[in-house]
Amino acid sequence: MTAAPKTYDVRTHGCQMNVHDSERLAGLLETAGYVDLASVPEGERGDTADVVVFNTCAVRENADNKLYGNLGQLRPHKQRNPDLQIAVGGCMAQKDRDTIVQRAPWVDVVFGTHNIGSLPALLDRARHNREAQVEILESLETFPSTLPTRRDSAYSGWTSISVGCNNTCTFCIVPALRGKEKDRRPGEILAEVEALVAQGVLEVTLLGQNVNSYGVEFGDRLAFGKLLRACGDVEGLERVRFTSPHPAAFTDDVIEAMAQTPNVMPSLHMPLQSGSDRVLKDMRRSYRSTRFLGIIERVRDRIPDAAITTDIIVGFPGETEADFEETLRVVRESRFSSAFTFQYSIRPGTPAATMADQIPKAVVQERFERLVALQDEISWQENRTQEGRTVEVLVATGEGRKDGATDRISGRARDNRLVHVAVPEGAQRPRPGDMVSADVTYGAPHHLLADGALSGGTYSVRRTAGGDAWERAQAQPAGKPSVSLGMPRIGAPDPVTPAAPVCGA
Repeated sequence: MTAAPKTYDVRTHGCQMNVHDSERLAGLLETAGYVDLASVPEGERGDTADVVVFNTCAVRENADNKLYGNLGQLRPHKQRNPDLQIAVGGCMAQKDRDTIVQRAPWVDVVFGTHNIGSLPALLDRARHNREAQVEILESLETFPSTLPTRRDSAYSGWTSISVGCNNTCTFCIVPALRGKEKDRRPGEILAEVEALVAQGVLEVTLLGQNVNSYGVEFGDRLAFGKLLRACGDVEGLERVRFTSPHPAAFTDDVIEAMAQTPNVMPSLHMPLQSGSDRVLKDMRRSYRSTRFLGIIERVRDRIPDAAITTDIIVGFPGETEADFEETLRVVRESRFSSAFTFQYSIRPGTPAATMADQIPKAVVQERFERLVALQDEISWQENRTQEGRTVEVLVATGEGRKDGATDRISGRARDNRLVHVAVPEGAQRPRPGDMVSADVTYGAPHHLLADGALSGGTYSVRRTAGGDAWERAQAQPAGKPSVSLGMPRIGAPDPVTPAAPVCGA
């Protein structure tokens, strides 16, 4: 009788880079013979996978408390089943290293952001040696794109164009954990994009800690705009997005590339962080509010329908009421479609953690609530301007929690707004990955309703290669695409070191 394969469960916290890394971790484990716990029929699966991997974030508030709380919940499972293996990777692992095993000695493997490819070997070593394995590299071992991948989506994919960051923002610990920026060659990126499209992917998001500084490593400051234009030549690629740029390095050639390349979407995430020039200086954000607003103005001039989103931190050390009012002013002038707003909290290891004039929690909370109220008002007003427009929606899974009750399908418009679309009785129902065109009938603060078809308005479905890919994936475990191999390196091979002469030669 064949033994049941060991199962795995990758639990992801944090940014899109972590989500993408987790797809690589899943691909590595599948290649090593593990199966996704979610793919096992419900009646046959255990309460816990044989291997549980936490891909952690050190940026979010209380990240360490969240990690150790999750590890504590697994301790009884480990006591009942000593063969259960627990691995911790990502930014918290890179930062805390041996501390994790000291605080949670039931953890088997700790690996960092630079060596995710080591996970299967570290699990085997921990199992053989019966002791925790901690391996943290200080620089990138292998670019993640060379590793096998188990993508979450059949029709949408991530492509890393760089890892690491050369900025020194005082609130951010990412450069210390992911290292200096390392850029991939354009040919490698485009080869991966083309491979994704060949698998049915319609939408690709280019990822980097600072995408618009791409090219710094090989000396081409216009490389990112060129890359966007090159993506426009990939046949079958319908939507290109990117995240996140930095205002200091954002150049007009990128705006032109966005405006002139039809498959680069009219959406832009441009982190503000603060509208106060004094606070921006203390944050070491090398731009000021005038430059930021200038970028917004030029984007709107060339791409009038662009939806612009942002990140804002409230209560940075030393922020005065006048500083906060400057943030509100820039928000009013920018008219973001939405904003990710954060209350500043101390991140050990960052320069801001030891700054004087830490703001009392009550003050931060009150400012935060005022900012959220203003942005919600603006978001609502901006979404109301969409009423009456016909939008093209890429239908997605997991976007509409109430779709079953409302008989709607959900997805993202070209500008990345979330849209819930009513399906008329008897009409063709799209698959995830298909495109639907529909009339917007109402702009709510955080989404659009497109119920126009219920009163005779537009409703059309375009079946796509993405929908075909989703349909094929339903035959795979957990309904996800099958594991794809990593991209080989593109370009000239490294020089070969001559072998030592054989004795007697």
